[in-house]
Amino acid sequence: MVFPALTHVAVTVSDLAASTAWYSNLFDATPVLDEDDESGTFHHAVFALDGGTLFGLHTHSGSAPQGSFDELNTGLDHIAFGCTADELEKWRDRLDSLGIPHGDIKNASYGSGLSFRDPDNIALEFFAPPS
Repeated sequence: MVFPALTHVAVTVSDLAASTAWYSNLFDATPVLDEDDESGTFHHAVFALDGGTLFGLHTHSGSAPQGSFDELNTGLDHIAFGCTADELEKWRDRLDSLGIPHGDIKNASYGSGLSFRDPDNIALEFFAPPS
């Protein structure tokens, strides 16, 4: 049996409205879902990305997020969005046009990446595998 692909990623954010606006600009899309979960324990805004992956933003009832994201803690390190090497410069230019700070395009034997962070400091990357 082949292990299945990821279908969705969900991150907890400190300010759902601000994060929804930020990701809407980044994705150039609006959420396909924006509602309270049936259990009433969290609210989520969900974006549909190309390739069928869903990207969710969550806030949880009864507890506030503790501090900002830090990839040095146990848990998530970063989220990478796939692209081609030729597209990395276009993504860098798009981040510039949106006023989103980012690092330089880094090249390694396993691929090339462009790192940036969301309003909660969650580490994000555009990543191009080697061709």
